Amino acid sequence: MNEPLDDFANASDFPDYAAAIGNCTDEKLPLRRRYLPVIYSVIFLVGFPGNAMAISTYMFKMRPWKSSTVIMLNLACTDLLYLTSLPFLIHYYASGENWIFGDFMCKFIRFGFHFNLYGSILFLTCFSIFRYCVIIHPMSCFSVHKVRWAVVACVVVWLVCLVAVIPMTFLITSTTRTNSNSCLDLSSSDDLTTLKWYNLILTTTVFCLPLAIVTLCYTMIIYTLTQGPQTHGGLKQKARRLAIVLLLVFYVCFLPFHVLRVVRIESRLLSVSCSMENQIHEAYIISRPLAALNTFGNLLLYVVAGDNFQKAVCSVVRCRASAELEQANKISGSYQA
Repeated sequence: MNEPLDDFANASDFPDYAAAIGNCTDEKLPLRRRYLPVIYSVIFLVGFPGNAMAISTYMFKMRPWKSSTVIMLNLACTDLLYLTSLPFLIHYYASGENWIFGDFMCKFIRFGFHFNLYGSILFLTCFSIFRYCVIIHPMSCFSVHKVRWAVVACVVVWLVCLVAVIPMTFLITSTTRTNSNSCLDLSSSDDLTTLKWYNLILTTTVFCLPLAIVTLCYTMIIYTLTQGPQTHGGLKQKARRLAIVLLLVFYVCFLPFHVLRVVRIESRLLSVSCSMENQIHEAYIISRPLAALNTFGNLLLYVVAGDNFQKAVCSVVRCRASAELEQANKISGSYQA
């Protein structure tokens, strides 16, 4: 979150920008204090138990694993890791942006957000490619069904995310202000020139390219099923639901965040009016929880991706209900005795 003091740090390199905002006041603190803690709390309360349930279901109720199961399990794991960081951000914004957890945790929490973001994007891209191969080229890509290829793909995704996000730790900083410490996000880095080029490379390689791949894959899948003999079959309906969920996640959750982050960084480099700078920053603040809402979309994806997951979840729920009923009966019996 950019503050006036952050911008003055760059006044010698960008005098016009500093002059443009020199008299600006931070009007966005109330928005961050009221909006971000509420949205992040909702995401945590729904997403954490949902992803924990998904992981336990994939691990214990869906053996033997298929390639899609392996990818979905990794997707749920990266979402759960991210969700564990949300209580820190909720406390930070609810307390008026006073960071009490130190510089290392500041970098770690911001790193976790972006690592989850690009992990989700790349795992969803892998899932789309696997679906494309299975539906469009089932014979020539028969080996894709083998679990080892999904394992290889997941390892590659983890490594790519690590390489892509590690440079961010040098750009994210915590700063000391009057009576408080702030944990600034990526777009508020002081090194504006490095930030601009890093952000453009990051956005192009691990968002724009996956977005094009996912869109192309599901366009081809829907077109092929429409033209084929399964036009009115369940396969087409399932493919359509998957396409809708995945494209909504990409275009509603991921796209606004990336576009507004680019605009936000460019606005810091250019001479813009206070009102324009405030409007851009407010839009960017609103878009950040949208990116985190992909965890909701992923939960829906687990259900839509196959009936086996739904049956497995029902089995887990029934088992827990039976165990609770059995425990209640034992307690009741002990009182009667």
